[in-house]
Parts: sequence; structure tokens; C-alpha cells
Amino acid sequence: MKTSLIKKSLPVAAVLALIAAITIPASANAAATRYITVNAEGTVKITPDAVRLNATVSVVATTNKEALAQTSSAAAAVRKALIAAKISTKDIATQNITAYPEYKYETNGSSTAIGYRGSQSFNVVIRATSTAGAVVDAVVAAGGDAVQINSVSPFILDASKAAESARAVAVKNAKAKASSYAKLLGVALGKVNYLTENGSPSITPPLYASAAKTESDATVVDLGRQDVTVSITVQWAL
Repeated sequence: MKTSLIKKSLPVAAVLALIAAITIPASANAAATRYITVNAEGTVKITPDAVRLNATVSVVATTNKEALAQTSSAAAAVRKALIAAKISTKDIATQNITAYPEYKYETNGSSTAIGYRGSQSFNVVIRATSTAGAVVDAVVAAGGDAVQINSVSPFILDASKAAESARAVAVKNAKAKASSYAKLLGVALGKVNYLTENGSPSITPPLYASAAKTESDATVVDLGRQDVTVSITVQWAL
């Protein structure tokens, strides 16, 4: 009889042991998954190291062929002025060339053909920012009334160093935020589980960038300062 009772009890003991084996690791895993996750940003201000000039040469003539020829002549003068201002040919890019009929529109809704308009637009990168105003003046002088200055925009040519500095600020801010939460919760930060950069670094240009005349009538381009921002997500184990 005793032997029989022992044999019947063995399956029960085995089941209890199996339950204990499953329950203990589960509790350990639950404790190991405690963590703090924070989002943070780091921003640094940097002075732009280049200026982008967008200009258009536009001429109206009696025929399409003449309009395009006169536009090409004015564009060549602008290009010559840019090269004389020490702008590399690799930094002078044609944006578009167009030729189309030009109309005069009346108040009654009717229109009359007055010729053909040819145009050529340029994107120019000015790496020597101190000369940007002089380059704008040289372009206007070379193209005369055929030239339209569409925009003059300071920008950061190489933001890699600024982005690296912004990352350092972002990590510092993330750690300060996580430490604050840990202190409030009465826990200690452990190792970093992961760090993710949320997209590419963003560059915020100044609200207004201007090319204004000085008292001497020379154009001056104000560079201002631009924000380079890095956004990250960091998780610490507890």
C-alpha cells in the first residue's frame, strides 16, 4: 500500500516542480524589463558658411528665336560677371530655360500678343560669404534690367560638425530628463538599452534673410544664425 501511494504522488510533485520552474524565470524577466524611455532634442546655433543666389534673365522680343538669343546673350554676361567674382563654374547651375508667347491682358478680359519672352534662371552657390553682396551687385550690373534677383539665401554648406555638437547636447538633455524621472521614482538608472536618432538633423533658417543696401549703395547680405537640431529617443534599464 505504501509503495502504491508514493507512485501516485510522483506525477503531482512533477507538476509542482514544473510550475515552479516556469514561475520563477517569469518573475525575473518581469523585473528585468523595467526601464525609462525619454525623447530629447539638442540644438546648436551656427553662422551660415555659404549663400545661395537665385537669379533669372528674361527678355521680350518680336520672335521666339530673337527672345532666346537675347536671353542667351544677357545670361552670358551674367555668367562672365560671376566668374570674374571668383565663383567656380561648378557652383553655377542653370535651373531652367524657357521661351513662350507674351500677352498683354486688358481689363475686359481680352489679350493681345506682344512678342515672345525668353528666360534663363541660375542657382549660384557663393562660398565666400563676405563677397555675397558684391556678387549680387555684379550680376545686376552685368544683366541690367533683364535680370531679376529671385532670392538670396544664406545656408550651411556642411552641417556635419554642427550635427555632432547637437547630438552631444541631445544626449545630455536625455540623460538629465531620465535622471529626473529616476529620482522621482526612487530608482537608479542602469545601462542604456538603445538610442535612436529620430530622422536626419533639421536645419532651421532664420525667419528673414536680407540683401539690403548700405549708405554706400553696396548690397550687404546678412547671414544671421541658423539652428541645427537633433532629436533622439533613449531607453535606460532600471
